[in-house]
Amino acid sequence: MKRHHAAGELPVSAPARDGGLPVGKGKEAGEEEEEADSKLGKFHRAQRRCSRLFLLVAVAATVTLLARRSSDVDLAGGGAGAAPVRIEAVPGPPPTVPSARRIAPIDRGEPSVSGHSSSGPNGGGGERVKAGNGGGEALSKTSTSVAADAGDKSSSSKASTSVAADAGDKSSSSKSSTSVAADAGDESSSTGSSTAKSASDDTGGKASSKDSSPASQESARTPAMVDGMGRDLCGGRYIYVQELPPRFNADMVQSCDKLSPWTDMCRYTANGGFGPLLRGGGGGDGPGWYDTDQHALDIIFHDRIKRYECLTDDPSRADAVFVPFYAGLDVARHLWGATVSERDALALEAADLLTARPEWRAMGGRDHFFVAGRTTWDFRRQADGDADWGSKLFRIPAVRNMTALVVEASPWHLNDAAVPYPTAFHPARDEDVFVYQDRLRGLRRPNLFSFAGAARPDHANSIDGSLVEQCRASPACSLMECGKGPGDKCESTAGVMKLFRSSKFCLVPRGSKSTSRLAFDAIVAGCIPVFFHPGTAYVQYVWHLPKNHAEYSVYIPEEDVRKNASVEERLRRIPPETVERMRDTVVGLIPAVTYSDASSRLETTMSDAFDLAVAAVIDKVAKLKKGIAEGRAEEKVEMYSWKYPLLGEGQKAEDPHEWDSLFAFN
Repeated sequence: MKRHHAAGELPVSAPARDGGLPVGKGKEAGEEEEEADSKLGKFHRAQRRCSRLFLLVAVAATVTLLARRSSDVDLAGGGAGAAPVRIEAVPGPPPTVPSARRIAPIDRGEPSVSGHSSSGPNGGGGERVKAGNGGGEALSKTSTSVAADAGDKSSSSKASTSVAADAGDKSSSSKSSTSVAADAGDESSSTGSSTAKSASDDTGGKASSKDSSPASQESARTPAMVDGMGRDLCGGRYIYVQELPPRFNADMVQSCDKLSPWTDMCRYTANGGFGPLLRGGGGGDGPGWYDTDQHALDIIFHDRIKRYECLTDDPSRADAVFVPFYAGLDVARHLWGATVSERDALALEAADLLTARPEWRAMGGRDHFFVAGRTTWDFRRQADGDADWGSKLFRIPAVRNMTALVVEASPWHLNDAAVPYPTAFHPARDEDVFVYQDRLRGLRRPNLFSFAGAARPDHANSIDGSLVEQCRASPACSLMECGKGPGDKCESTAGVMKLFRSSKFCLVPRGSKSTSRLAFDAIVAGCIPVFFHPGTAYVQYVWHLPKNHAEYSVYIPEEDVRKNASVEERLRRIPPETVERMRDTVVGLIPAVTYSDASSRLETTMSDAFDLAVAAVIDKVAKLKKGIAEGRAEEKVEMYSWKYPLLGEGQKAEDPHEWDSLFAFN
């Protein structure tokens, strides 16, 4: 019988038994077979011993692991009811976090062009941001954003990792990236494919809010971000959001139908203050175009603050304190038919609340800032008669210590600063900006200049009538005459943008006040603005526009126009190569004068109007702190506040300036 060897054994040669061998060698062959069998038996016995030894080693290892786990449970306060101990991986060096801004993806939804949406910020001023992850533990991720929804019962994200910083969250799951929200009071927040819930819910009409009282609101803070060297990327950039009851913000958005007697503001509070989407890209191609009201900045700025990556719940760590009081919306609802008491009530209450807070005492409010998205003159009422215009918010002693961000600042006061009017363009991605800029550079512009305006005979100093006449008389000018009521062409964003995109130069005289949103519409259209008074831009938007105004604009003094100077002749004197260089500068300014849609942006390489404003406020506060530490008092004279940004090295505010007569203090 033949032996069948196990796999892996070396076969032993068996002699043939068919008589093919000589008889004398049969005995030899038998002895060889017996010897081979003996060796094979020894091999099998050794193999079995090795198998048993391996089994004993495996059993011993298993028993050791079970014993260690039992010991860990006991050390953790175990006993029968102890939870399993999580064994964490040993952390290696933290991955590098780019210095670029990282924003939480938030889905605003597809708004109706004519319907109402309530996507304005939820949570008003009550969202004081608190530390998750151990109250300031470093967070270092390649793509990072932070969940800060207060009181959420669940927060999850798919295709984007969620870092839960919520106080009171019952569950938080994350996969593959980081997601952040900053709304207070939502019961749930979830993201899918890098989308998350908008700042507030669409109720199909008025903007809605789920704010509770500040006492009941939980809060969260974005953990500090560090780079590969362990350096805090938020160092010198932290903002603390002051708690305020919802009547100072979210309740106004909720009652959007009462914000203006003339305009349906509910449509403009949609999408975080951007308003409804414009079909067809605002008269052009590409995404990011909205029908934005020029007075919606209170909502827009607060919506961005809640997505700011360096929020802190520690006031002592903050480099600035943001106060979410919608001062612009508040005064707008009381400008017509209200008493001075009604106009001032909420402003005075806000001042009392702020000055009673411990955060105020650190610098007497000099590190606090807020947004009032109207001109400064709506908040500087001089007398207390019901017929007098506006509120006295900016004249309240406590508020004079704060920095107010307005669309037009006073040239004679130091406590307000001008930021750009919101335009219709709110790009969500860098690529949206780059594509649009390239398109503008390649546009054919058949008109030498254009003007969107109308004669204003009731304004004695207005030059608008002269500009209308010059434009009508010139074949090189395109005129859009503004009117009043629903048929006003100048109220059409698409129409204005189409006009400006067809022109090399756009005329921007002073409006009912010194500034005009048309200045920023012109820049966004890639049209070189022509200013007639330095108060329209040059002494206003010093944080956002170049100091050398000749780089991006043309200045023709109003007095020259009154003396019948030809605008067309002045513009034709400019060499074509200079025009091209100026236009390229204007197109490059677009990010600096637009408020981007940070709800879906994952990263950016550029600073927008919000970024520049926040950085400037923090820089201002840092200089004040340094002066206090060194025992130096600020020595600026308010009546020269318009001149300080224009001064060169070694110059003094008292030195003569060509514009002194235009800003003579009254």
